[in-house]
Amino acid sequence: MPFAAALFCLAEDIEMGTDTIAAIATPLSSSGIGIIRISGPEAIDIASEVFRPKREKDIKKAATYTAHYGHAVKDGKDIDECILLIMKGPHSYTAEDVAEINCHGGVVVMKKILSCIIEAGARPAEPGEFTKRAFLNGRIDLSRAEAVMDLIHSKNEFAMETSLKQLKGSLSEKIRSLRKEIVHSVAFIESALDDPEHYSVDGFSEQLKVQVEHARDDIQKYLDSSDNGRILKEGIHTAIVGKPNAGKSSILNVLLGEERAIVTDIAGTTRDTLEESIQINGIPLNVIDTAGIRDTDDVVEKIGVDKARDSVIKADLVLYVVDTSVPLTKEDEEIMKLLNGKQVIVLLNKSDLETKVSESEFLDRGFQNIVPVSAKSLYGLEDLYERINDLFFNGRVSFNDEVYITNMRHKKALANAKDSLDLVLKSIEDRMPEDFFSIDLMDAYEELGYIIGESVGEDLVNEIFAEFCMGK
Repeated sequence: MPFAAALFCLAEDIEMGTDTIAAIATPLSSSGIGIIRISGPEAIDIASEVFRPKREKDIKKAATYTAHYGHAVKDGKDIDECILLIMKGPHSYTAEDVAEINCHGGVVVMKKILSCIIEAGARPAEPGEFTKRAFLNGRIDLSRAEAVMDLIHSKNEFAMETSLKQLKGSLSEKIRSLRKEIVHSVAFIESALDDPEHYSVDGFSEQLKVQVEHARDDIQKYLDSSDNGRILKEGIHTAIVGKPNAGKSSILNVLLGEERAIVTDIAGTTRDTLEESIQINGIPLNVIDTAGIRDTDDVVEKIGVDKARDSVIKADLVLYVVDTSVPLTKEDEEIMKLLNGKQVIVLLNKSDLETKVSESEFLDRGFQNIVPVSAKSLYGLEDLYERINDLFFNGRVSFNDEVYITNMRHKKALANAKDSLDLVLKSIEDRMPEDFFSIDLMDAYEELGYIIGESVGEDLVNEIFAEFCMGK
């Protein structure tokens, strides 16, 4: 089904915006500039009631994409000096008439102007309602709408680049291409079943097998990217562990480039977890400094040790800090057992001193990633950064044209679509009738439609846009 037609059907179930909405589109705090956004059929009329241009002109007749200097007014009295922007539909963010009043960013000022706009006939917008209208009016699909929120919440350059690409339609184009191939095959099967005299299915199964395998491989490639996409979007959850006084907090301070954690010669200084977000060569890390893992009778320290163990379980990466100036102990043996099955980089700390621990002791225990470092002299840090890159991104982090899946909803839909295509291949292998192919092909088609919003209902749409900030 074409996108426009799908949206028309969707609109029968989801109420389209016929009224005019307004909200403060910038953070509600003291700032240099504040923006109040108005969208809907009466947007420009309402704006003309609360905005008085400096020069005599009829704002209702203003051309689209124009800016007008003047004042926001209430009962003929000036509220603030403003700029009014006019953007007429369908070439606006919501595909409706949009007016934006740019005023000074005082909380009282913005609330006062919004109050005047509401009194003039607009209603307060719900969270995400502007973007929801852009979706319902057909200007963007659902994956691009979700990319708007991802762009706003980007925590690093990769997340920003990925969100921007999806906002431009990189994922949408891939999904539409897959759906087009699938529905073309379904149409041929239906035609052949209805009119066998003019449509022959001889050799069709072999052709369909090649096509489905290609589509399934594409989907698998996107699924394979989802873990890296999630990590690069949210950050690598990294736990720094080791026995007391191994230098964990010193390592954290070095990674951060500041004295964030308290460092002393007293074992057990760190009693609780300490979390910080950093970027290393473009790679985002959510680093957790943990309490030294050991047996203790101290009630408070024991809680910290339990949290350290829990951090290991949840971590994508564990930096195991070893004090090489002393031999390995029973505590180290217990920690190494805890790290079984985890992605671990062993940091042989204090390597600038006389070492009593060798790399071979860890190689013999199955650890492959071992980096000698010194938190004091900063030795070995570049080797650590390269090892993280190698472990997670095959030695590279790039912002190329590859499509990364960063949304769990998209990942689930892709996994379901792949399962349906696997069933098609099984039916072909079992030499089932062609109408069996159509059932699973359409299931895959529908699942892919969930990603771009062509197969979704009102509840899902409302749930997605409820996560948006006010004014967007």
